[in-house]
Amino acid sequence: MLQHSTHLKPQKPTGAFVMASWSSFFIGAVAYLVGVWNSTLPLTEKGYYFTLLMYGLFSAISLQKVVRDRLEGIVVTDIYYMLSWISMLLSILLLGVGLWNSSMLLSEKGFYIMAFVLSLFSSITIQKNIRDLALFPKDEFKTIDIEEEE
Repeated sequence: MLQHSTHLKPQKPTGAFVMASWSSFFIGAVAYLVGVWNSTLPLTEKGYYFTLLMYGLFSAISLQKVVRDRLEGIVVTDIYYMLSWISMLLSILLLGVGLWNSSMLLSEKGFYIMAFVLSLFSSITIQKNIRDLALFPKDEFKTIDIEEEE
């Protein structure tokens, strides 16, 4: 059952914000994946960093969904809410542990952190945009009614 708060008015995201969200996601994810692909890491480590990105993206989207559900009054169990937070934090922690133990240059480590965080943040904004856009009809246009004065 969907219950909207009376004090919140959903606003339709602008096209520029939607494009900025998608652009930043692709820039972050592609940069991260190209960095992993071109690295001299063993294949197992490349798989580890790829899996971390996928896990991080899933946990970020899941966390955004449960936070939004609760905000809108949709029932979310406490255990799922807690697991979403733990997953998000765990994906960041696992990236940190992997990079801490890596023999990469400090600049490379910073690159992976920034690309990872950019991808996660962008995935959250994309999910928010998709959910916000779902509240508005696709053919909705703002029109101004002009009444002729007699």
